[in-house]
Amino acid sequence: MATSKTSMRKPVFVKVDQLKPGTSGHTLTVKVLESKTVLQKGRAASAHLRQTKIAECLVGDETGTIVFTARNEQVDMMKPNATVVVRNAKIDMFKGSMRLAVDKWGRVEVTEPASFTINKDNNLSLVEYELVNVELEE
Repeated sequence: MATSKTSMRKPVFVKVDQLKPGTSGHTLTVKVLESKTVLQKGRAASAHLRQTKIAECLVGDETGTIVFTARNEQVDMMKPNATVVVRNAKIDMFKGSMRLAVDKWGRVEVTEPASFTINKDNNLSLVEYELVNVELEE
C-alpha cells in the first residue's frame, strides 16, 4: 500500500516588477523605504477593545517599489531600512493602483539586511489601471 506524503512547496520568490493586478500567493524580499500610519482606532487602555492600526509603507527591491498596506502587528515590523520577507502576499487595488497586502493566510517576517539597492524610479503603485469589462462572445 502506497503512502502519500504531502510536502511543503518551496516558495518561489518574485521581484516587485513581476507583480500584477488581481494576483496573489507572492513571496518576496523587500526593504522598507518609508512607513506612515494612516489609521489608528481603539484605545490600548481598554483590553477588550481591539486596536486597529494601518500603515502605508513604501517597500521595494532592485526592480522597483510598491505600497505595502501593513495591518496591526505588521506595522511594527515595517520600520524604514528594515528588510522583510513577505509571504503569500496579494495585490489589492486601491483607487486604480496596486497595493501589496498580507492577510491572515500570509505572513511578514523581518530578515537579514538585503544587499540590493532599491530602484526608486519604478513605483508600481503610481501606475493607474482602468477596470475594463470584457464582453465574451458565445
